[in-house]
Amino acid sequence: MIPIAREGWPFILTPLIPAVILWVVGWQVTGGVALVLAVSVALFFRDPPRAIPKDEGLILSPADGRVVHVGPYLGHELQEPATQISIFLSVFNVHINRAPYPAVVEDVEYKSGTFRIAWQPEASTANEQNLIMLKAPKGQLLVKQIAGLIARRIVCRVVRGQKLEAGERIGLIRFGSRVDLIVPTRAELLVKLGDRVKGGSSIMGALR
Repeated sequence: MIPIAREGWPFILTPLIPAVILWVVGWQVTGGVALVLAVSVALFFRDPPRAIPKDEGLILSPADGRVVHVGPYLGHELQEPATQISIFLSVFNVHINRAPYPAVVEDVEYKSGTFRIAWQPEASTANEQNLIMLKAPKGQLLVKQIAGLIARRIVCRVVRGQKLEAGERIGLIRFGSRVDLIVPTRAELLVKLGDRVKGGSSIMGALR
């Protein structure tokens, strides 16, 4: 059985309970439609285990999806020049977000905003988002959980001062979204535009 993120159960049970009731009372067709919907929602909230690379200094992907942007970061949260790697998550991707690097959560900041299509460059600055600043001995990293056109709920599981291991679950975004990973420019990058990555297992680069 595929593990399901705990945040998904209210959304799964909403169609699942009527599906069971409709099936029992003899409305099999309607109940079957509700059951298909429940299964589809369950697949969205799947949380499969991942093999986490353990080599020192590796930067891991914070999310599943496709790399839609690699370029200079124009924000000022980091204390040195930085590079932004943006990952677009479709509704078919696993939506669990993971820590890209062993670090301590330096700050968590929520910002309200619009709901542009998540693959558009403007989504990184204009959309509703949650910023997770990570501090490690080798430098700072930033993970942005960004809501998309459909996604209207960002879930953050970490708090300031929390110590994280690389690949540890840090939250999720419901129903399609974008995650930006910002790393120091001096980091060695191992991904390019168009690459498909998996959270917690794909190597984005190295910070040594």
